[in-house]
Parts: sequence; C-alpha cells; structure tokens
Amino acid sequence: MNNILVIHTGGTISMKENKTTGDVSPDTKNPLHEWEEIAAEFANISVHSFLHLPSPHITPAHMMDLFRFIEQCMADKPADGVVISHGTDTLEETAYMLDLLHHDEYPIVITGAMRSSNEISPDGPHNFVSSIRTAASDNARGMGVLVVMNDEIHTAEHVTKTHSSNIATFQSPPYGPVGLITKRGILFPRKPVKRDHFPVSKLSKKVLLIKCYAGMEEDSFRHFISQRFDGLVLEALGQGNVPPALLMPLKEVLDRGIPIVLVSRSFSGIVQDTYSYEGGGRRLKEMGIIFSNGLTGPKARLKLLAALSVNLDKYKLQHTFEQLQ
Repeated sequence: MNNILVIHTGGTISMKENKTTGDVSPDTKNPLHEWEEIAAEFANISVHSFLHLPSPHITPAHMMDLFRFIEQCMADKPADGVVISHGTDTLEETAYMLDLLHHDEYPIVITGAMRSSNEISPDGPHNFVSSIRTAASDNARGMGVLVVMNDEIHTAEHVTKTHSSNIATFQSPPYGPVGLITKRGILFPRKPVKRDHFPVSKLSKKVLLIKCYAGMEEDSFRHFISQRFDGLVLEALGQGNVPPALLMPLKEVLDRGIPIVLVSRSFSGIVQDTYSYEGGGRRLKEMGIIFSNGLTGPKARLKLLAALSVNLDKYKLQHTFEQLQ
C-alpha cells in the first residue's frame, strides 16, 4: 500500500454539535482519529495535527507555514501523497495557495465537511476516506492540489464553495470536476493542461480585494484605497466593467505603480475588453489594468500576492494572469 501523510488543521470536519444549544464548535478530541482506522484499509497513514482552527481564522501566513510543514515532513519521511482536513469557508483559498507553491509530483488532497461529526449523516468520514483513496491513487500524481468532497475531485484553481450549507457545495464552474470517486476506483476523465508555480519564500506584500456594486461612490472607493497596499484585485461587473466614478481613482492607483487585476463578480465566465463606454472593459484595458482569465476574486488576490512576492515584472505579471489555463 502507498504511504499517505495526513495533516489536520481544524474546521467543521473536526467539530461536534451541542445537542442542547445547537452550537457547533471544536471538540477536545478530533473525531477524525476515529476514522483513521477505516482509512488505514487503503493506505499506510501517518497523522499530524498541525492546527485546530475554524477556517475563517486561517490566513495566508498559516498557508505558507502549512506548506513548509508539508515540505519538512516529506523530507523527513517521504510519502506518496498528502491529505489535509480543513474548514470549508476558506478551503478553496488554502488549496489554491498550496497549488501555487507546490511543484512536486505527489498529490496534495484537501477535504472538509459541511456537517459536524455527530450530526445526522455526517459527510466528514466519507470525504476523509475518499481523500485517502484519491491521494493513494497513482492517477493523481502530477495533478497538483485537489479538493475532494461529495465523491467529486476538483482542481484547486477552479473549485469554489457555491452554497452556505449544502453538502454538494463545492463545484467548479463552468468546467466541472476533473475526477470522480466510485466504490471501485478513482477516475480522472480529464487533467489540467497546466499549473502555475511561484517559488515564494515569504509573503510580505499586501493585496486588497474590492467588489464593485451599482452606483459605487468615488469617495467610498477612495477610502478603501487610502491605505498602504501593493496590489489591488477588483471584482468588476459582468464581463469587466465598473461604475464611471472609479475611473479617476483607478488611474491614480496605476500611476503609483500599483498593479490592478480585474475579475468578474459573476458566478461564471471571464472578463473581456468588450465595452468601450466610460468604465467599460476596453477603457480599463487601455489604462493598463490586468485582466484575469476566470479566477475568482479571492484566488486572484492570492495569485497576485504570490506573484508580487517573487517580484514578477509588469509583462510577466500580465502574462501569468491573462494566459489560458
């Protein structure tokens, strides 16, 4: 059997519900340990409890520390794959940051749960065992960081949480999962064409994420950008358009040498320089704003954070966001 490194970081998958109050909170004993015996039927596992945090407490610094911990564990005792248990609120962000940092062949699989361990029909045990099976699959090698939930396998780049409580919340619009989990095996109908990699040693930059809305006021936007920051990700309307009141402050940000990356606040699709009216995408493109090719706002923020940390020049920064994935 293959050897799998298991790392626990907390989240609902490691919590219990108080049957009297209905509150869900971390338990003194991680219930995942009860499921490790079942998982051991599919791989030889070694377990580490790295964090015990709800995922809204996770920061990019935690993500960097987690990656370094993985590298150290793999150097001390190499394994065929890694499984990480994580809270679902920021799971996609941790997955994507790890994917930007990870360049080895062994797969890293992240999973979580929408129901705590003592609720009716908890999804954590099945997701955990499915993740062990996926990480132990030879077909997962070279796939980077994967998210396993609800019998589906998603790439870190495309997966996102689409529902606040449904167990089928994790989807990859518009591409769909790259793999499926059945009782008989782990299936990968397709694989990613390429992956980005940034050899980051330290995340020292600050990147803002701002979402546009109808009638967004210039003074409100100026308040957001009045602080010190190194990059800006703007969630634009539709195909990549903004209220006209933002044009002047956006130009001022660019004049300060601060890169701006444009994404859409829409659920699916990419930004395009289609419209030439005031605030339209074509005007923004001509100003020098970088168009991202389908990333969500939170992921574009992490990518810009990583790219700035390795000091990409303006041309390479634009290329890495605008290239087809």
